Amino acid sequence: MDEAWWLIPCEAGTAADNMALDEALLESAARLGRPILRFYAWSEPAATFGCFQRHAEIEASTPLRPIVRRPTAGGFVPHDADWTYSVVIPPDHSWYALRATESYCRVHGWIRDALSRVRVRTDLAPERDLQAAGRCFAGGWEQHDLVRDGRKIAGAAQRRNRLGLLIQGSVQPVPSGVARADWERAMLEIGGECFGARFEPLGHDAPLRERAAELSRTKYALAEHNASR
Repeated sequence: MDEAWWLIPCEAGTAADNMALDEALLESAARLGRPILRFYAWSEPAATFGCFQRHAEIEASTPLRPIVRRPTAGGFVPHDADWTYSVVIPPDHSWYALRATESYCRVHGWIRDALSRVRVRTDLAPERDLQAAGRCFAGGWEQHDLVRDGRKIAGAAQRRNRLGLLIQGSVQPVPSGVARADWERAMLEIGGECFGARFEPLGHDAPLRERAAELSRTKYALAEHNASR
C-alpha cells in the first residue's frame, strides 16, 4: 500500500498559535484530502488542558503561564522541551472509523516503534493507572499510553467530529542522548513501513494559515475561551 500523507515539519509557536493551527487543520481535513502529520515545538514554557477540564482547578495547580484550553479532551500537560505532534485524519479515511481506543493504541504503537528505532524501549500500558487522573505525565497513565521504566513517557488526546479526527500528543521527558530530528525521521520511516504513508511537505496554504491566525487571535489567546468552563 502506498498512501500520500501531508507533513508539516517542526516549527515553534506560542501555546495559542499551536492549538489554533491544530484546530484549523481539523477544519481543513476534508479539503486537504489526506492524513496529516505535524511536528511542533514551543516558543515559551506553557501548559495546555483538556476541553472539558475546569480552568480554575488547572490555574490553581500550576505556576505555568499561559495555560490554554486544547481543542481535544484529556488532562493537564506542561510544555517546554517536549516533542509534540498532531495527526489529523479526514472523515473519509479508514482511521476515522476506528474506535477511540483503537486510534489511541495505533498512534502510540507508531511512536513506540519509532522510539525503538532510536534505541529507546517503551511499552504500551495494558491498563489505566488512576494515581494521577487528569494530570498527564504526573505519575499515572491511561491504557495504551507509553511507559518507560515505570513512568509515562507519551500520552495523547483526541477529538473526533464530522470534520475529521484530531490526535494531539506529547513525548516527555524526552529521552536523553536522542536528537529530536532522529525521532522524527524514525516516525516517517515507521509510518511508511506500517501504514504505507508517503510523506510530502504541505506547502504554504493561505486559507489554512489565515484561519489559524484568526483562531489564535479570537479564541485561544483569550481568557474568555480558556476560562469558559
